[in-house]
Amino acid sequence: MLSKKAQIFNAAATLFRQKGYAATSMQDIAEKMDMKAASLYNHIDSKQELLRTILMDVANDFIEGMAAIKSSALPSNEKLKELISLHVRLTIANPDNMALLIGDWTHLDETHKKNYLSLRDNYENDFRKILKQCMKEGYLKKVDLEIALFSILSTLRWTYSWYSKQKNRSQLDLEADLYKCLIEGLKK
Repeated sequence: MLSKKAQIFNAAATLFRQKGYAATSMQDIAEKMDMKAASLYNHIDSKQELLRTILMDVANDFIEGMAAIKSSALPSNEKLKELISLHVRLTIANPDNMALLIGDWTHLDETHKKNYLSLRDNYENDFRKILKQCMKEGYLKKVDLEIALFSILSTLRWTYSWYSKQKNRSQLDLEADLYKCLIEGLKK
C-alpha cells in the first residue's frame, strides 16, 4: 500500500495531466484524496513541491537509466534499443508523470527549472552521442542528426498520450514496434 504522501503525489500527477498544473488547485487535489485541503499540508509544503518532485523523479529515472545504458558494454545499436525500452518502461509505469514532461515543467520555479533543463539537456546530449555513434559505425544511415534526435524523442515523449488508448499492447511489443518504426526505418 502506498503511503499517504505517495498517494497525494499520484493524485496530483493525474490532475495535472487532466487539467494542467496551473488549473489544478490544492482543493482539487484534496477532493481527489477525499480530505480537507488544509490536511494536505501535513504531507507536503506546496503545489510547487508536488510538481518539482514529480518532474525531478522522472528526470532522475531517465538520468539513471541513461547512465546504466552508457556504461554498459553493449554496441551502440543495442544501446539505442535500450533507450527506447527505457522510455516505454517509464511511460507505462507512470503515464501521468510522463505527461508533465511535455509542458508543465515551465511552471517550475526558476532554480528548479534551470536544474530540470540541465538534466534534460544532458540526457539529450547523451542520446545524441549514441545516435551519432550508430551512424559512425554504420548501424544507421547518415542523416541530419538533429532531425533524427528530434523525431525519435518527440515520438517517445508523446507515447504516454498514444498508449492511453492502446493499453492492450504489451510493453515488449510496444518496445519492438517503436524500435522497428523509429530506428529500422533509418537503417542501411
